[in-house]
Amino acid sequence: MGAHDTELGAAVERAQQGDEDAFAVAYRLVQPGLIGYVRGLVGDEAEDVAADAWLEIARDLGRFRGDGAGFRGWTATIARHRALDHLRRQKRRPRTSLLEQDVLDLPGGQDTAAAALETLSTERALALIGRLPREQAEAVLLRVVVGLDGPASARVLGKRPGAVRTAAHRGLKGLAELLARAYAEG
Repeated sequence: MGAHDTELGAAVERAQQGDEDAFAVAYRLVQPGLIGYVRGLVGDEAEDVAADAWLEIARDLGRFRGDGAGFRGWTATIARHRALDHLRRQKRRPRTSLLEQDVLDLPGGQDTAAAALETLSTERALALIGRLPREQAEAVLLRVVVGLDGPASARVLGKRPGAVRTAAHRGLKGLAELLARAYAEG
């Protein structure tokens, strides 16, 4: 995400100075990953929740301090808060994580996330991610869909980087198992 983050950082800086076109650039660079993340949290109501998040982002833009990667993390945090507010209003409780094994298998040489997202449409991928325990689903969405690194994902979720890394690994492993079952059945 390096080149995009450089462009994003420059656009955010210009937008903070009142450049509306620069804000539009920042929006175009962030929105696809952000909407995917929010869709993974709230489903079909993602557009409305993301719109609420963007209203808050625009309102508080002057308070943001950081670079392009920091901006993506900041927007993901705002979107997460709006999504959780939405879920509370809907009186839907987020899924609780199932008890999981304590010992992780070492990751394989293949990039499970890339393979899964290349093979499936975005909708199908988000549906599969939605079948993961909530903690794993959020970690995968932040790392793969939004493109945040481990420490930035940890800040969004309010967890330690190691816990997010573990959740993302378990989530990707779970996705691989779901994909294997889907192909065996289909």
